[in-house]
Amino acid sequence: MTNTDTTGTLSYAAEEPARMEWTKHAPEVYKAMVRLDAAARQGLDPKLAELVKIRASQLNHCAFCLDMHSKDALAAGESVERIVQLSAWEESRHFYTEKEIAAIELTEAVTVLTEGFVPDEVYERAAKQFDEAELSQLIAAIAVINAWNRFGVTCRMTPGHYQPGQHH
Repeated sequence: MTNTDTTGTLSYAAEEPARMEWTKHAPEVYKAMVRLDAAARQGLDPKLAELVKIRASQLNHCAFCLDMHSKDALAAGESVERIVQLSAWEESRHFYTEKEIAAIELTEAVTVLTEGFVPDEVYERAAKQFDEAELSQLIAAIAVINAWNRFGVTCRMTPGHYQPGQHH
């Protein structure tokens, strides 16, 4: 059954407000996170960085970050198809380069630490695709998006209002 309003048009669920606007209550932490995020992105391909942010956000169920980074990826020239396929990248490997696959796989290993640790084979595949400086930046970018996800999920930041590039 479809929810409709009195005019017969589709009616969506009410938008839930954020639990808290943490950036207003911890502005120095927010500023430090923004600086850390900018530092972590240095030297990384913008499309690759957005794919990593989207994949980590999918794993962490951060709707706000999914909204933001999908829009930023599209603005950077990423295709809708590759963004949509990212949640099933293992079955859609042919959409990505070997370098991107290594980054996505490393993102999953770093993000889902509850399964143990980053396996040697995952790290080695990434190390073959990235030089040490770029790999260091990639690891930093993965760590930073995971931190952002924790703020977004905990505070239930509301998705849907972000405009591409708004926080850069």
